[in-house]
Amino acid sequence: MADEQKKPDSGRPPARRRKLSANLITLFDPKAPASEAYRSLRTNIGYAGIDRQIKTICVTSPGPGEGKSTTCANLAVSLAQTGNRVLLMEADLRKPKIHKYFAMPNDNGVTNILKGDIPFITAIKTLPEIRNLHLMCSGPLPPNPSEMLESQKMETLLAEAREEYDYVIVDTPPAGQLTDGAVVGRLVDGVILVVASGESNIDMARHARDNLNNVGANIMGTVVSKIDRHSGGAYYNRYYNYDRYYYEE
Repeated sequence: MADEQKKPDSGRPPARRRKLSANLITLFDPKAPASEAYRSLRTNIGYAGIDRQIKTICVTSPGPGEGKSTTCANLAVSLAQTGNRVLLMEADLRKPKIHKYFAMPNDNGVTNILKGDIPFITAIKTLPEIRNLHLMCSGPLPPNPSEMLESQKMETLLAEAREEYDYVIVDTPPAGQLTDGAVVGRLVDGVILVVASGESNIDMARHARDNLNNVGANIMGTVVSKIDRHSGGAYYNRYYNYDRYYYEE
């Protein structure tokens, strides 16, 4: 019997071996209530772009641990699932998480481009499990993240990404504590502010909003994460039953 032909090796292990994060609920369980919530967010973004084209979107939060990275990743997956070409950009140059969600090496990315070490295309990582979704990691963490994000090169990077993709979803540090989120917020078409139900400090949330407003950022709306499914009635039980998926710390 002739030997069976081997399929060509893609060079990447399959998703189950790469141990993608369980936070990617839109990928692993598209019928879950959480996935429906992210699809609703995707739809709302579509309506927000009627008068002004929304292609570059920054996702931030008042403080750490409120769900911005999880929201960012699942929104990107949800947008890609409808056939949009999506770039998920990890612009949190202090404590990046996105590359861990997708089990990708953070060997190069945004900082390398801003330093002029590599061209745009070299920093793009493909995700074989998710058609139409590409990833740009943060790259090595710099000593001056705010200055790098505020540079002309960052504006050029976002403009190039905007030309190449239907949507560019950008993860940034918390806007209530650091200037990074506001710096990127002024460069993109819209900003989504993620706040954790029952956890987010109201003064910090207002501070984040003010920081974004002060630079002229277009705050598209707020995503409320970590809603207690036992206290919100039928509406929350149906659409926001995702507290068990939200964190994998």
